Amino acid sequence: MRILITGGTGFLGRKLALALLNKGYLTNTAGAETEIKKVVIFDKFAPQPALPDDPRLEVKTGDITNSDTINSLITEDTNLIFHLAAIVSGEAEENFDLGMQVNLFATYRLLEACRRLGSQPRIVFASSVAVFGGDIPPVIEDSTALTPQTSYGTQKAIGELLINDYSRKGFVDGRALRLPTIVVRPGKPNRAASTFASSIIREPLQGQPAICPVSPEARMWILSPRRAIQNFIHAAELPAKAWGSSRAVALPGLSISIGQMVDDLQEIGGPAVVERISWEPDPFIEKLVYGWPIDFEPKRAQAMGFVTDRSMREIIQAFIDDELNGKFAA
Repeated sequence: MRILITGGTGFLGRKLALALLNKGYLTNTAGAETEIKKVVIFDKFAPQPALPDDPRLEVKTGDITNSDTINSLITEDTNLIFHLAAIVSGEAEENFDLGMQVNLFATYRLLEACRRLGSQPRIVFASSVAVFGGDIPPVIEDSTALTPQTSYGTQKAIGELLINDYSRKGFVDGRALRLPTIVVRPGKPNRAASTFASSIIREPLQGQPAICPVSPEARMWILSPRRAIQNFIHAAELPAKAWGSSRAVALPGLSISIGQMVDDLQEIGGPAVVERISWEPDPFIEKLVYGWPIDFEPKRAQAMGFVTDRSMREIIQAFIDDELNGKFAA
């Protein structure tokens, strides 16, 4: 089995690649366990730090908006693609053209390259709960209409519809996962509007200051990196018949206030850790965040076997264990 991960040097792509190599096999469309012989990670830049030396791992860099680049990635032996490459929410809102090129047109070109194969490869598309927004019901159900209120959310919604139609036509075997905000992200802050939700946990635990641009009352729908990777792999292994006519699903998550996140951080790290957070409202970030849905009833995802975290404390402890070697700056 040859697997391609776009956006493969990002934190989720990196974790996914390592999880796949560690697993060593996936269940194929016929329900049989198939050995993973090659994992190709593609991104704009080489991974930093470097990934482990593994003969099954191949790193490629380039511009995903280039058609020739995409065509070179989708080889005849490509069985599965995890399409994670994207311009994040805040940047897509500020730079409309770049967001369209990466989040929409590159997705279309990727699907066309898969279509030309004629082998109906599986593709798992990283969508977002940003496909919902504006005047939405208090609780998002499986039947809730897509009403994005940002360029990023609109681009993801169109990507979902393309995945659905290309699957209906038999060009690909697609699956789209509407990701909650992923917390706690390792590394440094990015230009996503939600980046603060990781920063207010990550930086204080490492002895560094962090700024929270929204009020403690603001709520978010979140999921840990551990569960996100688990769900990506689960989505890839599900048989096509499990998806039915809709190839998109909102993943389970936790609805939690920023204040509760900070309270749980204090419970684990102590008052000195929480004192490193400064509360500085940012109208641009607040407008985006307050427009996101915060409560879901993901019955379909749960019935399909997708999972979430039990608590924010579990998420924080997982970050400490996975990224800080079990230690933090008290």
